[in-house]
Amino acid sequence: MTIQQVLLLLLLWMWLLHPGHMELLFRRTPDLRPKNFGGRSSGNDGKAIHRQKRGWMWNQFFLLEEYTGSDYQYVGKLHSDQDKGDGSLKYILSGDGAGTLFIIDEKTGDIHATRRIDREEKAFYTLRAQAINRRTLRPVEPESEFVIKIHDINDNEPTFPEEIYTASVPEMSVVGTSVVQVTATDADDPSYGNSARVIYSILQGQPYFSVEPETGIIRTALPNMNRENREQYQVVIQAKDMGGQMGGLSGTTTVNITLTDVNDNPPRFSQSTIHLRIPESSPVGTAIGSVKATDADTGKNAEVEYRIIDGDGTDMFDIVTQKDTQEGIITVRKPLDYETRRLYTLKVEAENTHVDPRFYYLGPFKDTTIVKISVEDVDEPPVFSRSSYLFEVHEDIELGTIIGTVMARDPDSASSPIRFSLDRHTDLDRIFNIHSGNGSIYTSKPLDREISQWHNLSVIAAEINNPKDTTRVPVYVRILDVNDNAPQFAVFYDTFVCENARAGQLIQTISAVDKDDPLGGQKFFFSLAAVNPNFTVQDNEDNTARILTRRNGFSRHEISTYLLPVVISDNDYPIQSSTGTLTIRVCACDSRGNMQSCNAEALLLPAGLSTGALVAILLCIIILLVIVVLFAALKRQRKKEPLILSKEDIRDNIVSYNDEGGGEEDTQAFDIGTLRNPAAIEDKKLRRDIIPETLFVPRRTPSAPDNTDVRDFINQRLKEHDTDPSAPPYDSLATYAYEGNDSIAESLSSLESGTTEGDQNYDYLREWGPRFNKLAEMYGGGESDKDTS
Repeated sequence: MTIQQVLLLLLLWMWLLHPGHMELLFRRTPDLRPKNFGGRSSGNDGKAIHRQKRGWMWNQFFLLEEYTGSDYQYVGKLHSDQDKGDGSLKYILSGDGAGTLFIIDEKTGDIHATRRIDREEKAFYTLRAQAINRRTLRPVEPESEFVIKIHDINDNEPTFPEEIYTASVPEMSVVGTSVVQVTATDADDPSYGNSARVIYSILQGQPYFSVEPETGIIRTALPNMNRENREQYQVVIQAKDMGGQMGGLSGTTTVNITLTDVNDNPPRFSQSTIHLRIPESSPVGTAIGSVKATDADTGKNAEVEYRIIDGDGTDMFDIVTQKDTQEGIITVRKPLDYETRRLYTLKVEAENTHVDPRFYYLGPFKDTTIVKISVEDVDEPPVFSRSSYLFEVHEDIELGTIIGTVMARDPDSASSPIRFSLDRHTDLDRIFNIHSGNGSIYTSKPLDREISQWHNLSVIAAEINNPKDTTRVPVYVRILDVNDNAPQFAVFYDTFVCENARAGQLIQTISAVDKDDPLGGQKFFFSLAAVNPNFTVQDNEDNTARILTRRNGFSRHEISTYLLPVVISDNDYPIQSSTGTLTIRVCACDSRGNMQSCNAEALLLPAGLSTGALVAILLCIIILLVIVVLFAALKRQRKKEPLILSKEDIRDNIVSYNDEGGGEEDTQAFDIGTLRNPAAIEDKKLRRDIIPETLFVPRRTPSAPDNTDVRDFINQRLKEHDTDPSAPPYDSLATYAYEGNDSIAESLSSLESGTTEGDQNYDYLREWGPRFNKLAEMYGGGESDKDTS
């Protein structure tokens, strides 16, 4: 037990045995006036003046916390020196906790605490005390303050702010490396005794870690702690007050410590030799397989880079590092051939990319392994001797001529015969063919460079034993030119010569073209097929020629057109030539040689109309005449049609009654007896062209009496049809064009006047009114002229 604890216990014992030591007296201060001062003095008014007393002098109360007794805890006693013990004074208490936590006996001045007090809640209380006269309630002492201070006891254990701490430290750290610091707090009074003095110790986690007793810093205690052996540690730290002595209170916390990784392990291959297989038909870039070196480290410390450092297949294979899986993927770099080589050996190295220099002493951070790659045989398609073929052939070769041969072989060890064929999609016209056994390509149709200069073929090679496995090769056939086309005029020439032309005058410049394409370029020669007295050809030696006149003056009345045969030849072998004929028209020209008109017919026609325009006008006139003749013929034929059509022919036609006839007196045109005798009319018949929706029974109307006037008959018939719902028209039109009675003026026709020699008098025309005056003058004047003659 420490000296402080002994003193505390002694003080507590003395307080319990002699509680009166806490009594506080209200004492007056001594009189400090000089002796010559009286107890009284007179003022200006002559009254006696008394000296004012000074306030009470107070000491501090002390109270232990956490009292566990059943009675109120005694704090102390207040007493005034004016208290005579007769109960005339009354003590009053106010301030912190007065009346609730602290109470006072108003007669004796004893102060008690009503409940247990916790210093950690409040360390001291400030109160005010006063003594008053019980009868007058006047204070006999001025109010003063005093303090009740709570003495601390060790009633709080140390606590950590966190129940569980998490920390880390690199593996392989040296002894004493700081991991983390933990700190515990104690609510007791640090200025009184050792109640708040905390000491740290480790309860769990030895011998790997230690803790500093005063600071709580956790440090490593063992060297070379390897994460690969153990990664997680749980350390329990205790904090104990009273300086760690017996009887002190304690608290604990847990610290989870993780060893972080460092690159202290090199990569290692699990096998010294690795075997892989791949078919020989695998294309470039195919992944064969993978190799992997394991590394006990994690994260970037386990990153590995793979490379091929030796072997007989360094140029045939590549290795690529997969970052996500840390594997080395071996791929094909060049095409493989089982028949050439069947086994490759590679030496592959794996090395850490992030090496820690502190661990160089552990050895090189790399490892190697041997990779053997076996090439497997597959049935490969035929292989052509070339990647493409180019054949050149002249266009004039005979049918069946071989233009070239393609060659292919079976690359397999067991060689199989090859069969060749042409892809007809590349030779739709079937101009070429191929021998299936030897690959010879020959022509089956004539060639023409001027139609197609290039032919792009595709030849297919297949094994006879395995026809599904094929190979293609492009074959380009170029057709070489042969001089098999004669030159011709480049364009059609519309040539004319002026009537006033002079000898040696240029009338046309001509050129030629040739479908052939000789190596040295085109060269044409121009000449006349025969000597011509009117024109001549002059070769310009630049593939053009000039047509010149040989005499003065031409007459289009004598000869309007000249035909000039011109021979055009090339200079290739064999020489090809053709004769082109120039048509030269003779035209009238102005003084400057500008053409005005050609042909003799132009003299008889107005200026500005060509032969084509005249022909068009003539055709228009002929067409008009034909239309007029046809119209007249149709009109005449229409007049010859019978007046009454057969009832069987009536369909959707318009019935016309347009024959004027000769009136009622005329009986030669047609017989109108039917109109006068309705009894002779046939009964009505239903229409044959339209079927009404509802069939009505025809109504019979009484027949008109015999010899009824035609007008009355027609009116009656019209009324009958208007009231009959089953009567036409539905889509027909019936016309009853009755003109009525004869005109009193009789006929005005003069058709028969010429046949009579008698004179006619037309004076009555003047009586008809102003509209007939002109007609009367014409006929009246005619008679006067005839008389005078």
